[in-house]
Amino acid sequence: MSLTLTSTAFRHRGEIPSRYTCDGDDISPPLAWSGVPSGVKSLVLIVDDPDAPDPKAPKMTWVHWLLYNIPPTATGLPEQVAAKNLPQGALEGINDWKRTGYGGPCPPIGRHRYFHKLYALDTLLPDMSRPTKGKLEGAMKGHVLSQAEIVGTYER
Repeated sequence: MSLTLTSTAFRHRGEIPSRYTCDGDDISPPLAWSGVPSGVKSLVLIVDDPDAPDPKAPKMTWVHWLLYNIPPTATGLPEQVAAKNLPQGALEGINDWKRTGYGGPCPPIGRHRYFHKLYALDTLLPDMSRPTKGKLEGAMKGHVLSQAEIVGTYER
């Protein structure tokens, strides 16, 4: 069985409902995963948008959410998960709004793709005190055993 990532809020390559965006309640969607391989010590979730600011001329990848050291026994995250309700041991990185937590889609123009990527690591990462995506990916290097993703889209 391979690592899979799903959401009951949207299907792969489907539209993310507005309640999970800046046009709605701006809450995190429910996510579920299965098929975590043996030997995994932690999971990492990265949600980003490679189409910023304009899908016709992207200039950057906008980071919406970073979680790391999610225990391998966790099977998902509920809708609107608060920091205090994250699985025990999970830590947050800083998104491109310069804060921790989820920041939903809020594209200035066009239909953007939002990649929800789950990584299974063979290590528990050190507490990096709110790392950026770059710092988190650097710490993950050489430790990824498996990965899965679900992509949602949104246009205002």
